[in-house]
Amino acid sequence: MPTQMREAIAGLHGRFGCRIFVVALGDPKRPYDGGKVGPWAQTLDELARELDVLIIVSAGNRAPRGGNRIEQAVTEYPGYLTEPANRICEPAGAMNVLTVGALAHGEGLGPEFADDVHVRPITRALEPAPFSRVGPGIGGSTKPDLVDVGGTMVFDPMVGRLRLGEDLASAGVLTLHHRFLDRLFTAGSGTSYAAPLVASKAARLLGRFPNASANLMRALLAGASEVPQPAELRLQPLGNDTVRAVCGNGRPNAERAAYSDDHRVVLFAEDELPLDHFAVYQVPIPELFQGGGRRTIRVSLAYDPPVRHTRADYAGVGMSFRLVRGCDPALIFDHFRRRTQAEGRRPDLDNRFNCGMEPGPRERERNTVQTASVTFTRDTDAYGGSYHLVVRCEAGWAASFETRQRFALVVEMQHQPEVQLYARLRAQVRLPA
Repeated sequence: MPTQMREAIAGLHGRFGCRIFVVALGDPKRPYDGGKVGPWAQTLDELARELDVLIIVSAGNRAPRGGNRIEQAVTEYPGYLTEPANRICEPAGAMNVLTVGALAHGEGLGPEFADDVHVRPITRALEPAPFSRVGPGIGGSTKPDLVDVGGTMVFDPMVGRLRLGEDLASAGVLTLHHRFLDRLFTAGSGTSYAAPLVASKAARLLGRFPNASANLMRALLAGASEVPQPAELRLQPLGNDTVRAVCGNGRPNAERAAYSDDHRVVLFAEDELPLDHFAVYQVPIPELFQGGGRRTIRVSLAYDPPVRHTRADYAGVGMSFRLVRGCDPALIFDHFRRRTQAEGRRPDLDNRFNCGMEPGPRERERNTVQTASVTFTRDTDAYGGSYHLVVRCEAGWAASFETRQRFALVVEMQHQPEVQLYARLRAQVRLPA
């Protein structure tokens, strides 16, 4: 399969210039067990890096296994999603791709079941689909990266089984039939239906930014994603780690990824760094953003390191970021630069200068697409408009043959709806014509 996948993706990219690919395939016999990913995942990661293409992979599906009776698919939901056998399957563990899990579109019951007390739903709208495989991925990385609607399933005691969209149209999402001359539409349930929805949103982004790299598309989509409230409420009793393992960064909003609003501004950059170097970006913070209500800064970083599935460290390069406020740039550079032994210990950077973004660095740095945010409710005018984003590139085993690593960076600033943040920031920042 890896060879076939390489030929197919490279061929379509070379002949037609295709930039976005959906891989709605997986090997259910190879769920990720916490060790190394397989050669199929490595092939996709290599293609994403070599061709600068966005590859979107479905997380995989598995019928509920909670308990010994079929009806326990209802009563044990959502606990069985976290079973070890329900981990993402090959090649969904690839790091340079976007892995997509599924959310339910609703209860899955049509009007014909309105008065039937026997047929029971498992989910409500925007809760995790009961068949969606979960993370974490290699090294504890966030997998799936994103989620979107992929249908659901219902328990029907009259036929003695769980029914998916292929069997009961109301349990699935609408899609095209593969035999379109006989039948134009059909329904289905699975992460294979959620992945194309994310691809559609990526295509809209590419239409807005035709020259965007795959890294930029990944960063924009991750930065515009949120875990739906119904999913969070359903999973919260199982802990924050479960929310992230099932829903990743959440469901992407294409409009939010592609456009700024009056009270919300999206800035982005594409760049590259020499290995074992860092860059410092000044983030413009207008005076009105320093007080007057709830304000949020969200930072997203995406990069595509070289990989080898035979190595303990799968990725050959690591990247990270820190958001620093109210600090002299000279101190920032002196703190983060590499020092010789003769120079001694680096100067401390007081913790008050650090913007405590969530998730924290330990959790987000396991991923090649990272997103984190910080929300302010008190005035921050003591720090002024001096905010700096430090991006670091750390060489691993790839230092023997690579010299630079490319990446994309997205910063979203959001204020309360009545605040005209975009106009103020546009006046402060000189934008290219």
